[in-house]
Amino acid sequence: MPENERVLIVGHRGARNLWPENSLDGFRRTKALGIDAVEFDVHVARDGELVVIHDPTLERTTEGAGAVADRTAAELAAIRLRDGNGEGVPDLASVLDIFAGSRMELHIELKTDAFGRPYPDLERRLIDLLARRRMQNDAVLTCFVPQMLKNVRQLSSRQRVLASLDRRSAEMLGGLEPALERLMAIEDCMVAVEKGLLAQSFDLCRERLGPERLGVWVPNDASELAQWLSRPLRQLTTDRPDIALQQRERVQASLHSD
Repeated sequence: MPENERVLIVGHRGARNLWPENSLDGFRRTKALGIDAVEFDVHVARDGELVVIHDPTLERTTEGAGAVADRTAAELAAIRLRDGNGEGVPDLASVLDIFAGSRMELHIELKTDAFGRPYPDLERRLIDLLARRRMQNDAVLTCFVPQMLKNVRQLSSRQRVLASLDRRSAEMLGGLEPALERLMAIEDCMVAVEKGLLAQSFDLCRERLGPERLGVWVPNDASELAQWLSRPLRQLTTDRPDIALQQRERVQASLHSD
């Protein structure tokens, strides 16, 4: 890694190992950390509103049950997050309000419903919302589904996109090399690879993508964070961005002392 460059730190689901994931309070605290970017997930509520939650169902992260898509945004806001100090599932507009003007990168993951189906027109609606708020330059739209990223690219040649890749999604695309080929066919698409898979295929991924398009997720302890932060990568997505910040300072200090 060149001395004048550093790996960007992305807070995964708003730093979910520090506070409740995808919560407004968590996003405020993540913003205050001073990291480079935040990652969060978007579903569509029954009334068409865009809401921020990772799973397509409510059981794991809230006190509710059933599919996100079966509830309105108002109903979701009234369902308490687990350990969320009374907060409910936030709508996307409220999350964007927190980061407006911060210049942090917003890594917004386009999710699918409880049956694995893409939400109709989600790509266009998200692009339009970001444009109305003049936040399109701050956003990176991410997804595991290549076709959804292709849809984004067809709708907007300027919108930055990133594909998430792990063993399961690579297998669904025919294996790692065919998956990389398919993702490289999406113009200027970045790729974030799960840490175990990337550890086994780093040279291949770096050769195909280059460090400016390659990221890793989701290392969390100090030793592995230090290891990845010293590699030629664009970004690192982590549940513990606080530790990542400490380790990046140490890596940078070591580089400048050599």
